[in-house]
Amino acid sequence: MSGHSKWATTKRQKAIVDAKKGAIFTKYGNLITIAARKGGDPVTNFGLRLAIEKAREANMPKENIERAIKRGTGELAGAQIEELTYEGIGPAKAQFIIKCLTDNKNRTAAEIRHLFADAGGSLGSVLWNFELKGVILITAEELHSKNLINNDDFELELIDAGIQNFVKEAEGATIYTKPEDLQKVKQFLDAKSIKTESAEIEYVAKDRTQLTDEEKAKVQKFIEALDSNEDIANYYTNINI
Repeated sequence: MSGHSKWATTKRQKAIVDAKKGAIFTKYGNLITIAARKGGDPVTNFGLRLAIEKAREANMPKENIERAIKRGTGELAGAQIEELTYEGIGPAKAQFIIKCLTDNKNRTAAEIRHLFADAGGSLGSVLWNFELKGVILITAEELHSKNLINNDDFELELIDAGIQNFVKEAEGATIYTKPEDLQKVKQFLDAKSIKTESAEIEYVAKDRTQLTDEEKAKVQKFIEALDSNEDIANYYTNINI
């Protein structure tokens, strides 16, 4: 999710970390396991480094992280984790793309269908309205602490580093890149000791939809159900929350 939706999602996920650490650790463990299949060294495996950073921010124990890496590299036996992507129409005709990591695709498929049906929606094609982008968030506090608010030189440096767009909001800044440029831009920010709230390749909606308050309440209930499902690693929508 991007813009205001992305910031709202990040805040909600942090609240869930505090309330349901076991479920969050399972999700992040699966993310690490999947990423580690391309190599167990976070120095050379950018996707693994991002997954580990998310797990550490949630205070996931070091031994859990190490176990997840070893499962991905094959050093530890365990259930085979699969990546699955679902598309569908949720309440208020909101479009959703849902990414799952699961050791039982039949169970997950049934649960996803049930979530959509329970919300008055259904599975269906919506991918046409989304495109993959690198999305990086920097909080307003971080921008202020580094004197980067309204800093034209910083924005020009970002453009040189390969960003597509730089969007300022009350919560902070959202940076958009091509998927293949996410690593380069993240490394540029790391080199300047600029802390990022998140950095991921995401499905970003081309056209977004505004909702009424009644519709928002229905969508929020659906999103809470998505957040509570251990198999759902992430989701993206075309609505502004």
